[in-house]
Amino acid sequence: MRLTKFTDLALRAVMCLAVTGPEESVTTRAVAEAMDVPHAHMAKVVTRLQHLGVVEARRGRGGGLLLTEFGRRSSVGWLTRTLEGEEEVVACEADPPCPLRAACRLRGALREAQEAFHRTLDPLTVADLVDSPTGPLLLSLTGRPLL
Repeated sequence: MRLTKFTDLALRAVMCLAVTGPEESVTTRAVAEAMDVPHAHMAKVVTRLQHLGVVEARRGRGGGLLLTEFGRRSSVGWLTRTLEGEEEVVACEADPPCPLRAACRLRGALREAQEAFHRTLDPLTVADLVDSPTGPLLLSLTGRPLL
């Protein structure tokens, strides 16, 4: 299974925010630069993460992004399911629809595989993603001193 670019960026953004301190905020631009992606793309990702309650954005001087406690404890499986949506791995109902869709066993098998993928990620939290060696690497990307 392959995640969308949007979900990939969201996971990288929450990982970047997970290594910052609770009183330390980072701008969307800084996250985009650290992840080497366009600011506009990261801004859309951050907006979606805000709506989910994973990220808090503060405006004004000293403002920026903070990973919420809910975001830190969030299951990676839940996050990927939520960001990816309910779309199936194969487009059986696309235009034109697949002629095998009425009696196809592949569709069900792929749906099960997709759910197994997410179930594997369920026990993993965002906080787990930044355990060593990832956390120190993320700190170096954001220009922050290693702890």
